[in-house]
Amino acid sequence: MASPKSYRAPVLADVAKAAEVSVPTVSRVLNGSKYVAPELAQRVTEAIQTLGYRPNGAARSMRSGRRTLVSVLAGATANYGYARTLQGVETAARRAGMTVSITVVESGDDEHVRAAIDLTLAQPTAGVIVLEFDRAGINAARALPEGLPVVVAGGGSRRTGHVPAALIDERTAGRQATEYLLHLGHKTVHHIAGPTEGKHSGRTEGWRAALAAAGVPVPQIMRAEWDASAGYRWGERIAGMSDVTAVFCANDDIALGLMRALSDRGLDVPGDISVVGFDDQPLVALWRPSLTTVDQDFEDLGARAFGLLAQVVDGEEGVASSVSTPQLVVRESTAPPKG
Repeated sequence: MASPKSYRAPVLADVAKAAEVSVPTVSRVLNGSKYVAPELAQRVTEAIQTLGYRPNGAARSMRSGRRTLVSVLAGATANYGYARTLQGVETAARRAGMTVSITVVESGDDEHVRAAIDLTLAQPTAGVIVLEFDRAGINAARALPEGLPVVVAGGGSRRTGHVPAALIDERTAGRQATEYLLHLGHKTVHHIAGPTEGKHSGRTEGWRAALAAAGVPVPQIMRAEWDASAGYRWGERIAGMSDVTAVFCANDDIALGLMRALSDRGLDVPGDISVVGFDDQPLVALWRPSLTTVDQDFEDLGARAFGLLAQVVDGEEGVASSVSTPQLVVRESTAPPKG
C-alpha cells in the first residue's frame, strides 16, 4: 500500500504555528519536563485539540509511509454479524501482509466516540474500517478526520457522502423474504424489528415495501432487542393473537426465541405460524424445525471493505462502493397457512 495523497498528519511545527509559540515550547508542554506559563500551555493544548495532533507512532508512520496496520472501529464485536465481518477483514488483511487492530466504540455518545478515535489514531494505522451497523459506528464514521483513508461497512444499497462503503442490500432481502411469505398464501406478514439505533433498517423498509406493493395490511411493527429472549417475549404475546400466521424476524436469535415460545404454548411452526429469520447463523439449519432465513455473507463484507480500503490507501481516485444482495434460504419453518 502506498502513501495516501491527501492526508497529512499534523506535526509539532503545525501546533507551534497555531499556538504562536516555539516548537520547543510545544515539546515541553507535551513532555511535562519543564515549566511552561499557564497561558502558553493553554494555547498549546487548544491548538492540539483543534488540529487533532497526536504525538504517537501514527503520525511518524504516516510521514515515513511505513504502515502495515488496518484499524477497525466497531460497536459490538460479540454479535454474530460484527464478529464474522471482523473475521473477513482480518483474513483479507493477513493475506495482504497487514495486521488488524480492533477498537470498540462503547456507545454513540461523543465522549465514547472521541475516546475510540483517539485510541485508534494513537497507532501507526494505514487506514480505518468502520462497522456502520449501529449508532456508535455511524457517529464514529462522521467524527474521523477528513483525508484519513476510511471505508465503512454496513447494510444498505447506497450511502451518501464521499467515503466508500462495502454494503449488504438488506432492503431487497427483507422485501424478498416478505414476498415469499405472501406467495405462500399468508394474508399479511407481521414483523419483529431490531433496534434502529440511529439509522433506518433496510430489513424493515423491505418488509413494508413488499406489503405496500401487494396491497395488503401493514401490521404495527413489534420492536425488540437483538437477543433470543426478546423473541421469546414476543412469542408469548403472539401465541394469543389469532390473526398472526407469518412473522418476519430481524435476526435469527429473535426467530429462535419466538419459535421456542410458540412451541411452549402448543403452537406448531410452521403449521400454525410461519417464521423467517435473518443472518443464517450456523446452528439454525440444525434447529427443529430448521429456520428459513436470509443468508448474509458477513465475511465477504469484511473482505470487500478491506479491498476498498486498500484502493483508498493506494491513492486511487473515485473508489466505488461495493454492494451484495443476501439470499433467502428456504427450510422447514415456513409453509402455506392453514385452510
